[in-house]
Amino acid sequence: MSKFTSRRSFLRQSSVFLLAAGALRAADAVAVPAHRTILFFGDSLTAGYGLDEPAAESYPARIGEKLKAAAPAWKIVNAGLSGETTSGGLRRIDWVLRQPVDIFVLALGGNDGLRGIGAPVTKQNLEAIIRKVRAKSPKASIILAGMKMPTSMGPYAADFEAVFASLTATDKTLIPLPFLLEGVGGMPAMNQPDAIHPNAEGHRKVAEHVWKTLEPLVGMPG
Repeated sequence: MSKFTSRRSFLRQSSVFLLAAGALRAADAVAVPAHRTILFFGDSLTAGYGLDEPAAESYPARIGEKLKAAAPAWKIVNAGLSGETTSGGLRRIDWVLRQPVDIFVLALGGNDGLRGIGAPVTKQNLEAIIRKVRAKSPKASIILAGMKMPTSMGPYAADFEAVFASLTATDKTLIPLPFLLEGVGGMPAMNQPDAIHPNAEGHRKVAEHVWKTLEPLVGMPG
Protein backbone atom coordinates (compact mmCIF):
# COMPACT_ATOMS: atom_id res chain seq x y z
CA MET A 1 0.00 0.00 0.00
CA SER A 2 1.38 3.40 -0.96
CA LYS A 3 1.89 6.22 1.52
CA PHE A 4 -0.78 8.19 -0.38
CA THR A 5 -3.33 5.38 -0.03
CA SER A 6 -2.55 5.01 3.68
CA ARG A 7 -2.97 8.72 4.24
CA ARG A 8 -6.29 8.75 2.36
CA SER A 9 -7.54 5.81 4.42
CA PHE A 10 -6.49 7.54 7.63
CA LEU A 11 -8.36 10.71 6.64
CA ARG A 12 -11.51 8.72 5.85
CA GLN A 13 -11.37 6.97 9.21
CA SER A 14 -10.76 10.28 10.98
CA SER A 15 -13.75 11.84 9.25
CA VAL A 16 -15.98 8.96 10.28
CA PHE A 17 -14.77 9.28 13.87
CA LEU A 18 -15.40 13.02 13.96
CA LEU A 19 -18.90 12.61 12.51
CA ALA A 20 -19.72 9.93 15.08
CA ALA A 21 -18.39 12.09 17.90
CA GLY A 22 -20.46 15.00 16.65
CA ALA A 23 -23.57 12.84 16.56
CA LEU A 24 -22.96 11.71 20.14
CA ARG A 25 -22.54 15.31 21.30
CA ALA A 26 -25.80 16.26 19.54
CA ALA A 27 -27.60 13.34 21.19
CA ASP A 28 -26.26 14.41 24.57
CA ALA A 29 -27.49 17.94 23.94
CA VAL A 30 -30.99 16.65 23.20
CA ALA A 31 -30.97 14.43 26.27
CA VAL A 32 -30.15 17.29 28.65
CA PRO A 33 -33.35 19.31 29.20
CA ALA A 34 -33.16 23.07 28.90
CA HIS A 35 -34.50 25.18 31.71
CA ARG A 36 -38.26 25.62 31.68
CA THR A 37 -40.01 28.59 33.19
CA ILE A 38 -42.91 29.15 35.56
CA LEU A 39 -43.86 32.82 35.53
CA PHE A 40 -45.97 34.29 38.33
CA PHE A 41 -47.77 37.41 37.12
CA GLY A 42 -49.47 39.18 39.99
CA ASP A 43 -49.62 42.05 42.44
CA SER A 44 -48.26 42.65 45.95
CA LEU A 45 -49.46 39.22 47.09
CA THR A 46 -47.10 37.67 44.56
CA ALA A 47 -44.32 40.22 45.02
CA GLY A 48 -44.17 39.49 48.75
CA TYR A 49 -45.06 42.95 49.98
CA GLY A 50 -44.15 43.56 53.63
CA LEU A 51 -41.94 40.49 54.04
CA ASP A 52 -38.45 40.86 55.45
CA GLU A 53 -36.99 38.91 52.51
CA PRO A 54 -39.44 38.72 49.60
CA ALA A 55 -36.88 36.98 47.38
CA ALA A 56 -36.80 34.08 49.82
CA GLU A 57 -40.15 34.21 51.64
CA SER A 58 -42.76 35.00 48.97
CA TYR A 59 -44.88 32.08 47.81
CA PRO A 60 -43.18 31.93 44.36
CA ALA A 61 -39.80 31.76 46.11
CA ARG A 62 -41.06 28.95 48.36
CA ILE A 63 -42.21 27.06 45.27
CA GLY A 64 -38.80 27.67 43.72
CA GLU A 65 -37.24 25.89 46.69
CA LYS A 66 -39.51 22.90 46.12
CA LEU A 67 -38.53 22.77 42.47
CA LYS A 68 -34.83 22.60 43.26
CA ALA A 69 -35.41 19.14 44.69
CA ALA A 70 -38.43 17.93 42.72
CA ALA A 71 -37.73 19.32 39.24
CA PRO A 72 -34.41 21.16 38.92
CA ALA A 73 -34.92 21.80 35.19
CA TRP A 74 -37.56 24.37 36.11
CA LYS A 75 -36.96 27.96 37.16
CA ILE A 76 -39.21 30.58 38.73
CA VAL A 77 -39.77 34.14 37.55
CA ASN A 78 -41.61 36.37 40.02
CA ALA A 79 -43.27 39.14 38.02
CA GLY A 80 -45.37 40.41 40.92
CA LEU A 81 -45.75 44.18 41.21
CA SER A 82 -47.27 45.86 44.24
CA GLY A 83 -50.38 47.90 43.45
CA GLU A 84 -50.93 46.24 40.09
CA THR A 85 -54.47 46.08 38.71
CA THR A 86 -55.59 43.99 35.76
CA SER A 87 -55.43 47.15 33.62
CA GLY A 88 -51.83 47.71 34.68
CA GLY A 89 -51.05 44.07 34.05
CA LEU A 90 -52.44 44.32 30.54
CA ARG A 91 -50.14 47.27 29.84
CA ARG A 92 -47.15 45.39 31.27
CA ILE A 93 -47.69 41.92 29.84
CA ASP A 94 -45.91 42.40 26.50
CA TRP A 95 -42.71 43.38 28.30
CA VAL A 96 -42.96 40.38 30.64
CA LEU A 97 -43.53 37.97 27.77
CA ARG A 98 -40.21 38.78 26.13
CA GLN A 99 -38.93 35.62 27.82
CA PRO A 100 -40.15 32.06 27.07
CA VAL A 101 -42.89 30.78 29.39
CA ASP A 102 -43.97 27.19 29.98
CA ILE A 103 -46.39 27.72 32.88
CA PHE A 104 -48.04 31.09 33.43
CA VAL A 105 -49.70 31.75 36.79
CA LEU A 106 -52.10 34.68 36.45
CA ALA A 107 -52.75 36.08 39.92
CA LEU A 108 -54.21 39.53 39.31
CA GLY A 109 -57.51 41.07 40.34
CA GLY A 110 -57.19 41.72 44.07
CA ASN A 111 -56.53 45.43 43.61
CA ASP A 112 -59.44 45.68 41.18
CA GLY A 113 -61.69 44.34 43.90
CA LEU A 114 -60.33 46.59 46.63
CA ARG A 115 -60.86 49.61 44.36
CA GLY A 116 -64.34 48.53 43.35
CA ILE A 117 -63.49 48.31 39.66
CA GLY A 118 -66.40 46.88 37.71
CA ALA A 119 -66.33 43.10 37.36
CA PRO A 120 -66.81 43.28 33.55
CA VAL A 121 -63.66 45.42 33.27
CA THR A 122 -61.65 42.95 35.33
CA LYS A 123 -62.90 40.06 33.23
CA GLN A 124 -62.12 41.85 29.97
CA ASN A 125 -58.57 42.64 31.09
CA LEU A 126 -57.90 39.08 32.25
CA GLU A 127 -59.18 37.73 28.94
CA ALA A 128 -56.88 40.10 27.05
CA ILE A 129 -53.86 39.04 29.14
CA ILE A 130 -54.66 35.38 28.50
CA ARG A 131 -54.90 36.01 24.75
CA LYS A 132 -51.50 37.68 24.75
CA VAL A 133 -49.92 34.80 26.63
CA ARG A 134 -51.37 32.30 24.16
CA ALA A 135 -50.21 34.35 21.19
CA LYS A 136 -46.65 34.54 22.51
CA SER A 137 -46.38 31.07 24.11
CA PRO A 138 -49.08 28.84 22.55
CA LYS A 139 -47.95 25.73 24.43
CA ALA A 140 -47.86 27.35 27.85
CA SER A 141 -50.17 26.06 30.58
CA ILE A 142 -52.12 28.93 32.14
CA ILE A 143 -53.27 28.80 35.76
CA LEU A 144 -55.89 31.37 36.71
CA ALA A 145 -55.77 32.16 40.42
CA GLY A 146 -59.09 33.40 41.77
CA MET A 147 -59.60 36.09 44.37
CA LYS A 148 -62.42 36.93 46.77
CA MET A 149 -63.61 40.14 48.39
CA PRO A 150 -65.11 40.51 51.88
CA THR A 151 -68.84 39.83 51.99
CA SER A 152 -69.19 43.28 53.57
CA MET A 153 -68.81 44.64 50.03
CA GLY A 154 -72.30 43.33 49.30
CA PRO A 155 -73.37 42.14 45.83
CA TYR A 156 -70.12 43.37 44.35
CA ALA A 157 -68.20 40.63 46.21
CA ALA A 158 -70.26 37.92 44.49
CA ASP A 159 -69.98 39.56 41.07
CA PHE A 160 -66.22 39.89 41.49
CA GLU A 161 -65.70 36.27 42.57
CA ALA A 162 -67.83 35.06 39.66
CA VAL A 163 -65.38 36.58 37.16
CA PHE A 164 -62.80 33.86 37.75
CA ALA A 165 -65.27 30.99 37.78
CA SER A 166 -66.83 32.29 34.57
CA LEU A 167 -63.48 32.45 32.78
CA THR A 168 -62.49 28.90 33.67
CA ALA A 169 -65.97 27.58 32.88
CA THR A 170 -65.91 29.16 29.43
CA ASP A 171 -62.30 28.37 28.61
CA LYS A 172 -61.62 24.74 29.46
CA THR A 173 -57.90 25.09 28.68
CA LEU A 174 -57.44 27.34 31.71
CA ILE A 175 -56.37 25.59 34.89
CA PRO A 176 -58.43 26.90 37.82
CA LEU A 177 -57.03 27.77 41.21
CA PRO A 178 -60.32 28.98 42.76
CA PHE A 179 -58.87 31.08 45.60
CA LEU A 180 -55.19 32.03 45.83
CA LEU A 181 -55.41 32.74 49.57
CA GLU A 182 -57.22 29.55 50.57
CA GLY A 183 -56.64 28.96 54.28
CA VAL A 184 -54.86 32.33 54.60
CA GLY A 185 -57.36 35.06 53.74
CA GLY A 186 -59.14 36.33 56.85
CA MET A 187 -56.83 34.39 59.19
CA PRO A 188 -55.08 36.88 61.55
CA ALA A 189 -52.22 34.49 62.34
CA MET A 190 -51.40 34.18 58.64
CA ASN A 191 -51.45 37.86 57.78
CA GLN A 192 -49.61 41.08 58.44
CA PRO A 193 -51.25 43.78 60.60
CA ASP A 194 -53.02 45.24 57.54
CA ALA A 195 -55.06 41.99 57.38
CA ILE A 196 -54.53 41.94 53.60
CA HIS A 197 -51.00 40.73 52.93
CA PRO A 198 -49.81 37.32 54.12
CA ASN A 199 -46.90 37.15 56.53
CA ALA A 200 -44.04 34.69 56.07
CA GLU A 201 -46.08 31.80 57.44
CA GLY A 202 -49.03 32.83 55.27
CA HIS A 203 -46.83 32.75 52.17
CA ARG A 204 -45.64 29.31 53.14
CA LYS A 205 -49.27 28.19 53.29
CA VAL A 206 -50.05 29.81 49.92
CA ALA A 207 -47.06 28.04 48.39
CA GLU A 208 -48.35 24.67 49.60
CA HIS A 209 -51.77 25.46 48.17
CA VAL A 210 -50.45 26.57 44.76
CA TRP A 211 -48.03 23.65 44.61
CA LYS A 212 -50.93 21.18 44.56
CA THR A 213 -51.95 22.64 41.19
CA LEU A 214 -48.42 23.07 39.87
CA GLU A 215 -46.96 19.70 40.82
CA PRO A 216 -48.71 17.57 38.17
CA LEU A 217 -47.87 20.14 35.48
CA VAL A 218 -44.19 20.14 36.37
CA GLY A 219 -44.19 16.36 36.28
CA MET A 220 -45.62 16.24 32.78
CA PRO A 221 -43.08 15.28 30.05
CA GLY A 222 -41.87 18.31 28.12
